[in-house]
Amino acid sequence: MSSTPPTAADPAPAGAQNNPEKAGAATVSPLHPGINELFALLAYGEVAAFYRLTEEARMAPNLRGRINMASMAAAEMNHYEVLRDALERRGVDVVPAMTKYASALENYHRLTTPSTWLEALVKTYVGDAMAADFYLETAGSMPDEVADVVRSVLSETGHSQFVVGEVRDAVTASDRQRHRLALWSRRLLGEAITQAQYVLADHDELVDLVMSGGGLSQMTDFFDRLQHTHSTRMRELGLA
Repeated sequence: MSSTPPTAADPAPAGAQNNPEKAGAATVSPLHPGINELFALLAYGEVAAFYRLTEEARMAPNLRGRINMASMAAAEMNHYEVLRDALERRGVDVVPAMTKYASALENYHRLTTPSTWLEALVKTYVGDAMAADFYLETAGSMPDEVADVVRSVLSETGHSQFVVGEVRDAVTASDRQRHRLALWSRRLLGEAITQAQYVLADHDELVDLVMSGGGLSQMTDFFDRLQHTHSTRMRELGLA
């Protein structure tokens, strides 16, 4: 999944809602090999998001929409460069490191390819924010220099604010669109959870990283929180 950040209207990351003190002292060593895996996963997500957004910009009905999508795509590549530099400082070649995550992320995008502009907007706003919830859940237990990188590439850019207005206008005008996009949003949630489970199942060092801080020690609780924040975003878009 890509890592387009949640907007300012989004709720706090899932972990922060349930454990506001978690952002205290780090519990993971800066040398933990899972940190390289986390950065590599994020890096591939940024590259995949760039290509997805540039492709979906062609679906926009007007120049404003194409410009907004292009702006978000540019932000994704800026984030990729932050992660590339962080991995290089750790002596890791970013391309082979991130390639191992291609399958799960490409599967997610393949299974959630939008067929309309409105579906593309909902995916940008809702689907990618779920990925941010997952990554930010882990940040509180990381060393400062690691948490800073994670937060910086998932930080608020404001670029996706335009999504809310367009989607809300469309679903207010059409109950059919509202029901259709609500189903689409639930599909995004299901595929995101499925692919997250595949990633964790296939990468032991990454699992050890996210489990060692206690942030995802109760995996069921985490996915419950993910569904709760997803419901909040659906309400923001008028899809509840």
